[in-house]
Amino acid sequence: MSLPKICIIGLDDYGLLTGEQTTKYVGGETVQHVLLARAWRQLGADVSIVVSDHGQPKVQMIDGIRAISAYAKGAGLRFVRFIHPHSTSIVAAMRIADADIYYQSLAGYNTGLAAWFCRRHGKRLVFRISSDAYCMPGKQLMRLYRDRKVYEYGLKRADLIIAQTEYQRELLREGFALESELANLAAETPATGPHVKDIDVLWVANFRAVKQPDRVIELARRLPHLKFVVVGGGQQQYAQRMREAERELSNLTMTGPIAYDGVGAYFDRARIFLNTSSLEGFPNTFVQAWMRGLPVVSFFDPDKLIARQGLGCAVADLDAMAGALHELAADDTRRHSIGERARTFAAESYSANAVARRYLDLFALHFGKRGAALADSSRMEATGTRQSAEHLG
Repeated sequence: MSLPKICIIGLDDYGLLTGEQTTKYVGGETVQHVLLARAWRQLGADVSIVVSDHGQPKVQMIDGIRAISAYAKGAGLRFVRFIHPHSTSIVAAMRIADADIYYQSLAGYNTGLAAWFCRRHGKRLVFRISSDAYCMPGKQLMRLYRDRKVYEYGLKRADLIIAQTEYQRELLREGFALESELANLAAETPATGPHVKDIDVLWVANFRAVKQPDRVIELARRLPHLKFVVVGGGQQQYAQRMREAERELSNLTMTGPIAYDGVGAYFDRARIFLNTSSLEGFPNTFVQAWMRGLPVVSFFDPDKLIARQGLGCAVADLDAMAGALHELAADDTRRHSIGERARTFAAESYSANAVARRYLDLFALHFGKRGAALADSSRMEATGTRQSAEHLG
């Protein structure tokens, strides 16, 4: 079976794709986009990514992947820029890609835009859920009502929805009466070798309210014998509080934003990985930690995976979190046992090649003969729409 042409809509992906890191922000979805694009390319697929314009050529080949630029961040007039150049340039880039399947995973206005494009041009849209919040009507983490409604329009018209957990699948059924398929996160297999373990507790995330970075400060105060390292940046009020805490607490270090390629070194140095988020989908950082044999201590436990597989400690409150960190740090035998179990589990479940193949299997299942029929139907619908418009004109 010939592989489909795949286009990822990943406006933030250019820096990670090139290794130039032109922006400080590298979110989990950007990591997924680039890992999947590389894995699909290695498997023989034709892959494109729609990226922001950083002054690069309109179409640029990077390790066999076409990067097609849309608009520059900040371009356009306020109040109308979401139409031009935002929407118009993304649509133009999608036309250039001329893919069979368009993959989009940052929930928002672009989900609806991608769905509209695919319906109009007889293409397939695959949408991946990145957070539980995007499965619940009215609970999406979006500032504008417009973006929430356009997102829901796109979600309901996606040809295939990928969920990260069974819980997300249940939420989608309850909230939108939509079905979905499961696919794991993709992760790089880190280089093996001896590493100096000089970080007791590592926290890696972007500074946002949902990530609850202030909880790390409180834990560092309660556990002065443990060395905490915080990697990340983002909203200034949280960054300022973290800098003030760093000056106050000798056991707390804040690095600021670190390029994705440099974050792995911090995982290599750590003994325990900490997550304080109140809401997630399935954090990339969990897999990065498990790949390196680190137990995860977290409030959030996707599908109770941490508890079921014994991959760390899932806790209910800050007292329990402080207790779990103290006990794991003090018990080398238990920590190493959990770490080795986590390493084996992650290597078997989250390799980029295996996850990319899972997607290709789902594409074949959903877009085989039935997919071809749906494509013909969408083309007829688009043609009928144009003919009706011409008739009314």
